[in-house]
Amino acid sequence: MNSLWSPGIADLKPYTPGEQPKVEGLLKLNANEHPYGPSPKVQAVMREAIGDNLRLYPDSTSTKLRQAIAKQYGLLPDQVFVGNGSDEVLAHAFFAFFRRSGPLLFPDISYSFYPVYCGLYGVVAKRVPLDEQLHINPSDYMGEATVGATGIIFPNPNAPTGQALTLDQVKSIVQANPHCVVLVDEAYVDFGCESAASLVVDFPNLLVVHTLSKSKSLAGMRVGYALGQQSLIDALNRVKDSFNSYPLDHLAQVGAVAAIEDQAYFEWATQQVISAREQLTQNLMNLGFEVLPSKTNFVFAKHQHISGLELTQKLREHKILIRHFNLPRISEFVRITVGTFDQCKRLINCIESILIDVHHQAK
Repeated sequence: MNSLWSPGIADLKPYTPGEQPKVEGLLKLNANEHPYGPSPKVQAVMREAIGDNLRLYPDSTSTKLRQAIAKQYGLLPDQVFVGNGSDEVLAHAFFAFFRRSGPLLFPDISYSFYPVYCGLYGVVAKRVPLDEQLHINPSDYMGEATVGATGIIFPNPNAPTGQALTLDQVKSIVQANPHCVVLVDEAYVDFGCESAASLVVDFPNLLVVHTLSKSKSLAGMRVGYALGQQSLIDALNRVKDSFNSYPLDHLAQVGAVAAIEDQAYFEWATQQVISAREQLTQNLMNLGFEVLPSKTNFVFAKHQHISGLELTQKLREHKILIRHFNLPRISEFVRITVGTFDQCKRLINCIESILIDVHHQAK
């Protein structure tokens, strides 16, 4: 039926999300989902919200949610934009800020939705190589490298590498590019990195994007938001209201507010993941893995005696899912979501058994 498609649709290369199989006993460490559930308060307020409210349209401006987010960062509600997951927020940002002449700069190894949105919205992509240690080099986003650029976008911490820039490094990039929007995608920032939200009041070209899918454990609810000065937020609202005036339903709004306000649960659950990540990293290194320093809820690792693809396949045989990216420079790596301590122990035991078999076969 592609004769009925609009021009360019056949050329789009859609994003491939982490596999979501329904297999009994499966240990799913492939999509960076939080191993612990959301705050109990989320379920409580959502149960209370079910009723007559659902026959009415939700608050199109998500007032209470924006107020809760603004309070968390010491901003004004007019400096907060919310959307149906951070992917929708990113999509609106691409449409609002990056469809101008000149390229959009982003790391060559990064979130694979960026080139997808470039294709969808006709944005010229310029991939900036990571350095030999797979770090983002701030100087690559300054001076002559950005002349004529329509914008800059990068995750911090980066994905899938897990490595982070310092706040001063992020500030240097924003400061060097007043001519364009610098979008810092902070999906994993709560797992050990300093947010650039504190820079919003000083830089009119900075947009910081967050999600509740990771550290707030609400991947199934789809809530994301952007922080920026009012002129940027106004542009996002124009796009939203021209596309979908009611992106967040009533239950999502009240649940998100509860998740944000339960700081004690958030701190406990986040620390559990961080502690498990450090233990998992050490255990992998003890088995001979090279593990990049991670500030996320996943680790990026490779082993000299087994390829990333083979390890992924062998773990799948044991009902453990991790993620492999068959891409230049990182094809030997695997990305492993940090689970509970027991889940990580099951993973390590299985990998140890696999490596023993590989060693015997090599003999």
